[in-house]
Amino acid sequence: MNCPDVRLLLHAYLDDELDAADSLSLTRHVAGCAACKQRVRMYTQLRGHLREADLYRSAPEALRARIAAQSPRAREEAVTSPRRGWNFALAALAALFVIATAFAGWQTLQLRRQASGSLIVEAVNDHVRALLPGHLIDVRTSDQHTVKPWFDGRVDFSPQVKDLSAQGFELVGGRLDVLDGRQVAALVYRRHLHMINLFQWPGGAVAPARPQTRDGYHVLAWQGAGLRFVAVSSVAEGDLEAFARAFRTAPAATREAAH
Repeated sequence: MNCPDVRLLLHAYLDDELDAADSLSLTRHVAGCAACKQRVRMYTQLRGHLREADLYRSAPEALRARIAAQSPRAREEAVTSPRRGWNFALAALAALFVIATAFAGWQTLQLRRQASGSLIVEAVNDHVRALLPGHLIDVRTSDQHTVKPWFDGRVDFSPQVKDLSAQGFELVGGRLDVLDGRQVAALVYRRHLHMINLFQWPGGAVAPARPQTRDGYHVLAWQGAGLRFVAVSSVAEGDLEAFARAFRTAPAATREAAH
């Protein structure tokens, strides 16, 4: 698959409308193409923005008062009084400045919220897509010392791989995936009949994680050891929190242990 094919199929890909073969081919192309990664990220963020339900904002009372001051009667009086008209103009400019400043702060907050929301949407979409036949695992093994070295040379960081079988979470394997506009390592764990996809990639500190739910799937994000983690699954919310606690406290596999 090439870049024109990705542009043609991108909307169907994001809506999970492609068949398994086309979805896998597009995912692999995006993993190795910086331009298409950026395009996927832009469309995902745009979709997240359009889903926001709180875009409407009521005008502040101060603005209502200033608009009322600009009524036809007030403008008529301003014509007969240049000085008063100048005062109204200054007031209008001051109001515009206050509104612009408030809007800039609100927009910054919205963009942060939307970025977080779009990541959740993208993670859930990747989880659902991974459940399609042939998409879940690139390296199938329960041995953490086999999974970790498999990622060497395939990602530009050292992912954490941990054995959580004693806590009730069986390691099934791992694969490459694309999230947040870059290639990430995805570990797959099993809890009874439920699959847990754990995505990880380099990143700075994030706010303390709280579980979120989208389309029936629970999502939990956290940060540690210079990496960002996002876990997605249909397990109970308490089970996903237990998984995150177990992963954070369990020892990680090392390259030395693999030899």
